Amino acid sequence: MIPGWWCWRKAGLLSLIAAIVLGTAITSSPAQSKTCALPSQHAGMTFPVEQIDANWACRLQPIIEQYTTANKVGPLRTPLPMFVYFYLLDRPPLAAGLINRLDLGLYKSEARGPGRFWGDDGEGTSGIVELVHQDSSHRVYYLEGSHDSTVLPHVTGRAVVLVKMNVIKDGQGNDGMETTLVAYTKLDSRILAGLASLIRPLIGSTVARKLTKGVEVVNRLGQEMRQHPDRVLFEALDPPSLRDDEVAFLKQALKSMHPSTTANRSKMLSP
Repeated sequence: MIPGWWCWRKAGLLSLIAAIVLGTAITSSPAQSKTCALPSQHAGMTFPVEQIDANWACRLQPIIEQYTTANKVGPLRTPLPMFVYFYLLDRPPLAAGLINRLDLGLYKSEARGPGRFWGDDGEGTSGIVELVHQDSSHRVYYLEGSHDSTVLPHVTGRAVVLVKMNVIKDGQGNDGMETTLVAYTKLDSRILAGLASLIRPLIGSTVARKLTKGVEVVNRLGQEMRQHPDRVLFEALDPPSLRDDEVAFLKQALKSMHPSTTANRSKMLSP
């Protein structure tokens, strides 16, 4: 999957999210002169859709208005302070790498341009995720990709994922993040889309499960960083180690989350 799929910019949560939702490649370009209005209310929450670029709005509108499934997941809690959560959310390849090194999942992610990432959850779902909008408490993503399973062989489509995030405190007073996701998916197949009333429960449950799993994996990563900072740092430095800037950030993050445990270990493992 966040901070954000896959692991749903994003093991933080984008990498995780990218391999979570069904999607497909778009070949046509949006009409440049068309004005497309997006609703601001989604699953009882308000999103700043007025800040979305007009061209993007025209790409998102048909998915939201003619969706095959609509799902809300959360709020789900992650024991990561905001600056760590957002750092991971904006770097899916880093989040996916940590998740794999810590044996928390089989996610893969690669950067494919500014704000654009490829992701695979290792369980039949893969695709491209693009960041459409971001601010201090929201993210909006566009996804395109495919899902393969024995029940749903090679389903393709597009998706819009709206993310709302809030800072919270746990029972010990530690900072954490609360995340709620709203996902609209639109199948590419006209035949499947025509059978939406029959397959919607199946597709909807698959999307909800993928979204939930993505956030849960990020949650487990946060728990590892809080409970086992030495292990996280060791895996980050295990050859081939992560990039120097990523290792430097992890040392800073782990120290801030667990200073007494991490300080000596960081000195020992520093080059």
